[in-house]
Amino acid sequence: MRCRSWVVLACVLLAGCATPGRRGTVANAPRLLPWSEQIAVREAWLEKRHGLLLEMMRRHDVGMWIIVNEEFHDDPLTEFVAPPRPYAGNRDIFVFVDAGAEGLKRVALTGYSEAALERFFELPAEGRTAREVLAELDARYQPKRIGLGIGGRRGVTRSLTRDGYAFLVEAVGAEAEARFVSAAPLIEEYLDTRLPEEKEHYRTLVALTEAVVKEAFSPAVVTPGKTTVGDVRRWLYDRLWELGVDTWFQPDLRVQRKGMANPTSRGFLAPSSEELVIQRGDLLHVDFGITYMGLNSDWQKMAYVPLEGETDVPEGLKRALANTHALQDALMLRASRPGRSSADVYEQTMAEVKEKGIEAMVYSHPLGNQGHALGAHIDFRSASRKEEPKLLREGSYIAIELNTATAVPEWGGQKVFVMMEDPAYLTAEGWRFFVPRQEAFYLIGGAGFTTRGAPLH
Repeated sequence: MRCRSWVVLACVLLAGCATPGRRGTVANAPRLLPWSEQIAVREAWLEKRHGLLLEMMRRHDVGMWIIVNEEFHDDPLTEFVAPPRPYAGNRDIFVFVDAGAEGLKRVALTGYSEAALERFFELPAEGRTAREVLAELDARYQPKRIGLGIGGRRGVTRSLTRDGYAFLVEAVGAEAEARFVSAAPLIEEYLDTRLPEEKEHYRTLVALTEAVVKEAFSPAVVTPGKTTVGDVRRWLYDRLWELGVDTWFQPDLRVQRKGMANPTSRGFLAPSSEELVIQRGDLLHVDFGITYMGLNSDWQKMAYVPLEGETDVPEGLKRALANTHALQDALMLRASRPGRSSADVYEQTMAEVKEKGIEAMVYSHPLGNQGHALGAHIDFRSASRKEEPKLLREGSYIAIELNTATAVPEWGGQKVFVMMEDPAYLTAEGWRFFVPRQEAFYLIGGAGFTTRGAPLH
């Protein structure tokens, strides 16, 4: 039986990852659960998620929700609607039905019976085909709207394949096709709803992300004049392998240097070439995230490589970092509240920092089951109001992703970008970081790298 991509490392490492004394353990990092315990915890979460689903379906006027998982082409929803285990059937189907007074009916149509599935779904009798069961469910409950993974703006909301769609038309009947609708609004609420039980595990994930980045931005990994950007990137990949976790995107590194041009990509500071050698006087930036227990982190931090004789960061760079802190404070503490629209939050944030003379960009996005998750984005796109702005939901997770550009006197007035990204959760008083933000640049090869600063209050 093959392993899904999101558990392949755990399969290989036989669930022994990141235990005390094991090779690959990161200093001061939290202990991760073995794979078997991860499955048990996530299955407990799944039962609670299913308990919320009927009300969600009714809010979005969806009488039946169907997820189709194709072999070698997994639906990204499968691990969040079914037990997070490998599925190797040619076509596995998960059906949720609003059965009226009977409540939520859950049916799994898979290639084989399995005890874990029986905890969450009804399984048809041996010999009954998926076509027969789907047709029977439709005839019995007559849902007015059948939600499918079609028509959404994001991959996880439009994941149904053409052949999967054709199969459903054939199984349920051509008449039912007129009742097929996009399940995108339902999918968004389902995936953007964080359970209280997830919070401490997510904090563990963020703390691990911080620990790995601190190690990457330290003399243990970086030797000025020798280490390349590619060396650090490869070290990050190898560290993920040793820890038995995954990542959902390729880690990027950016190097800013006095007198060196800052190339851009899509309006942002571009990642540096892997061949670039890190030198003294460089300002380093990393964009990095970890996948663990079906959750994802997204993390950007910065380090300075002191010149010979330097024991601290130049004052101009410190002021640049202070500008980014001011931007974080404006967004997190003053502009954001549950129920406010993402567009209003963006506009208030930008107005505050503009008044302070700070050149800034904000491009914050939801976090959770995906790294670029569903929910309310706080960015220039949301402020355009080309789509209806989304309201912030208490308890949601977000990547507070943003930057400021500041002219640094020690660099001849050259603009320096200070980019930060930190996972946070929304409270009645605004966003709160899972771990304290970076209060000072990490120092590499100087006086050591800075430890955590104080949390926002």
